[in-house]
Amino acid sequence: MAEPVKVDVVNRLNRNLGLLNAGATVTIDVVTPAGKKGKFRTTFIGYLQKQYVLIQYPDSNKLGGFSQYITQGANITVRGLIEGHEGAVVAFVSPVRQTLQIPSRLMVLEFPKTVSLQSLRSTIRIDTDITAKIRVGEDYWQAAIMDMSVKGCQLSISNGDNLLLNKEQDILIVIEDFHGKQNVKLEAQICNVKPQIDGIAVGVKFASKENDKVIELLQVALTAEL
Repeated sequence: MAEPVKVDVVNRLNRNLGLLNAGATVTIDVVTPAGKKGKFRTTFIGYLQKQYVLIQYPDSNKLGGFSQYITQGANITVRGLIEGHEGAVVAFVSPVRQTLQIPSRLMVLEFPKTVSLQSLRSTIRIDTDITAKIRVGEDYWQAAIMDMSVKGCQLSISNGDNLLLNKEQDILIVIEDFHGKQNVKLEAQICNVKPQIDGIAVGVKFASKENDKVIELLQVALTAEL
């Protein structure tokens, strides 16, 4: 698996005036002490060199109970697409310094020491929650894509206990609507099948010809909320 490239943030931000443009859409991960993760869309406001990063506070209605975990010292993961670099993802983890109410609700994060920079065309894997159907032979089954990389994805199939699936079996994944991406069809091959409490988990690899469609889905999934 390709390792993310660690970038010296101070030099890179100075040279390129920021890896993320002001106003760029980003997602933040908020993790509870019990390990439950929430993913929320928001806006990158900007930064002050070596001091702090400003992120728009996500919509409180969407945050729900996760808002209580955005407190001083809590680590927040920020991810976004780099404008002008198709398929490039920047991510960093920073603790919350404070939250502001005026002039609008903002999160002040400590200025990160490093960021991870990686192409979506590598093996980076993104958590997703995409409703899909899979076609096995002439039959269709409801499924959810739980995570995805350009090479493949993990499917969760509820009530799939009676579904006979074999390694190297060909299937078709159909995504009818995901944040504007409609009727996306991806040919794939099964790599593994594992039982789970409410069905089965299926790991698949995509046909190589599907790369461009998968990249587009990954770009959408990166800034979609779970």
